Amino acid sequence: MPRGLRLDVALTLLVLAALALAPLLGFGANYYLTLFARIMILAAAAVSLSFLVGGAGLASLGHAAAMGVGAYAVAILDAHRLTDITIVLPAALAAAALFSLLTGAIAIRTEGVNFIMITLAFGQMAFFTASSLAAYGGDDGYTLYDRTEIFGSRLMENRLFFHYLCLGFLVLCWGICAMLLASRFGRVLRAARENPLRAQAVGFAPYPYRLLAYVIAGTLAGLAGVLFANATEFVAPAYMSWPRSGELIFMVILGGLGRLSGAILGAVLFVLLETWLPNLTTHWKMIFGPLLILAVLFMRGGLIGVLGARRG
Repeated sequence: MPRGLRLDVALTLLVLAALALAPLLGFGANYYLTLFARIMILAAAAVSLSFLVGGAGLASLGHAAAMGVGAYAVAILDAHRLTDITIVLPAALAAAALFSLLTGAIAIRTEGVNFIMITLAFGQMAFFTASSLAAYGGDDGYTLYDRTEIFGSRLMENRLFFHYLCLGFLVLCWGICAMLLASRFGRVLRAARENPLRAQAVGFAPYPYRLLAYVIAGTLAGLAGVLFANATEFVAPAYMSWPRSGELIFMVILGGLGRLSGAILGAVLFVLLETWLPNLTTHWKMIFGPLLILAVLFMRGGLIGVLGARRG
């Protein structure tokens, strides 16, 4: 196994082990469990985006829209008192996959800045559509009546259970993306990213591979949206806005572009800074912004790159 890959796996396992042990080591209060749930859900969404960026070279500014579609599927079904996971989960995954398929079929025909702008446009369309849903809160958002039930039981209301459910989803998301990138499918994606004409010359049309990767990433983001809606017990159009997509992209860059473990580390650091800085000052964004800029300028290769250099 290459040294870089060993480092990725070791760091991922270390973070996952820390999250698994945290409730047992004095961090089992509701505040910490809520914070950890937010970290793990956003980390999973960032991992799915890292799979898309690192594998296919597609930096989407509409990734949060797929996450929002999954969240709104929970809200709409909740409004009609359909809260069992056997209904909510398939509906949310289907909605996120369909949204990704329809938008990706158009967006992936473009490249570079054009792709970014089209995904941004689709994300804003989803945002304004959600804002117009007066029956589900409109601009004010929608508060869930109940969390999603699991075969008729309300296990998700148990914060410790929900913590390990989010951890399990993060592991699943990381495992699926890592497996796909290591497979023949992932090798074709990377070949098409590096040289589309050469990939086509050897018999692999880049478009269907990229579209499938886009749909897979969007579906995983939709599943993250299901958990996020249950974590906050609230859904709002802001979940689909382009700033949320920008945050996910920054988590990927902060951790290490194209490195799945980097996306997890980036999400952890981003959420912790976003949580702790407001305790220092009410003008915390004036500190947060420059810190992010400095990280991009001086941490080439992200956190993974820094840790790898120190290890070397």
